[in-house]
Amino acid sequence: MRDVRRAGYAWPCVVALGVALGCAQAGAQSAQSTQSAPAAAFPGKPVRYVVPFGAGTSPDLVGRLLADRLTRLWNQQVIVENRVGAAGVLGSSFVAKAPSDGYTLLQCNVGSNAIAVSLHQKVPYDQLRDFAPVTRIGVTANIITAHPSVPMRSLKDFVAYAKANPGKLSYSAGLVGVSPQLTMELLKLRLKFDVVHIPYKVGSQAISDTIAGQVPFNVSNLPAIVAPVQSGRLRALAVTSAQRMPQLPDVPTVQESGVPDFEVYTWQGVCAPGATSVPLLEKLNADFTTVLRMADMRERMNELVMPPAPTTRDGFEQFIRGEIKRWAQVIQEAGIPKQ
Repeated sequence: MRDVRRAGYAWPCVVALGVALGCAQAGAQSAQSTQSAPAAAFPGKPVRYVVPFGAGTSPDLVGRLLADRLTRLWNQQVIVENRVGAAGVLGSSFVAKAPSDGYTLLQCNVGSNAIAVSLHQKVPYDQLRDFAPVTRIGVTANIITAHPSVPMRSLKDFVAYAKANPGKLSYSAGLVGVSPQLTMELLKLRLKFDVVHIPYKVGSQAISDTIAGQVPFNVSNLPAIVAPVQSGRLRALAVTSAQRMPQLPDVPTVQESGVPDFEVYTWQGVCAPGATSVPLLEKLNADFTTVLRMADMRERMNELVMPPAPTTRDGFEQFIRGEIKRWAQVIQEAGIPKQ
């Protein structure tokens, strides 16, 4: 009986198996089509674009430029929503918990999406798990400046005095862990000198106090300080980019000032919630790249001292991983305690 079953039912079983496999393949193709369809139709309603900094800041201005042009490209409104707090962590946390349907996006940045993971005791998201990188938007340098009354006229003068007088010089910057402050920490590690950080909750106030002469030096993101340097209210010592910035062509780089391979940028990018589908991420990458390559967009971002620098999705992910690793090492070597 066992042999009869084998002989009599072998072919029907093969047929049944073939049908099952065919159904499975058709089901997979259907599922793939279902996944791709929303990406092709996206967006079918307004998109929320979260900028985790206040209105009028450089990130906000860039975000609103993007939102305006995406609104025209998509024929759907892109609404900028400023969710401010904890140096960008609050807004990032909101997007990390949002549905992964593309309708809530984050303007991610070096602070909340690379530095925060090593700086804070507890961050309410995992950057590598809870976010899907879409593209980098742009990068800009930091800049070291001095009040005009300060006798040091170059970065070399600044470092030489700091080495000869440990702890006698001070500089203003944002809070501990922001890009400008970590830039100085990295410079201190490289050149072995000591200066005192005067922290400010608001970076613009740090600049104002340096202009007023209350603090002799300042480190800031370049966009916030171009005007005071061009007007002579502050003296620029060096920029942290690899090449001189066209807005300040007479200001040398840190590398030109005798620090090989020193290159630091603050950056903005676009991140989606972590479970966003690949087809949708690819569409988002393509559309943001299209906008960033528009001639008028390039012109406006150059005016904001953040030239467009779009990337592939994989390229941006690798960039973020590198930034996380780099700043974790600086925080550890500088002995900066968890906040």
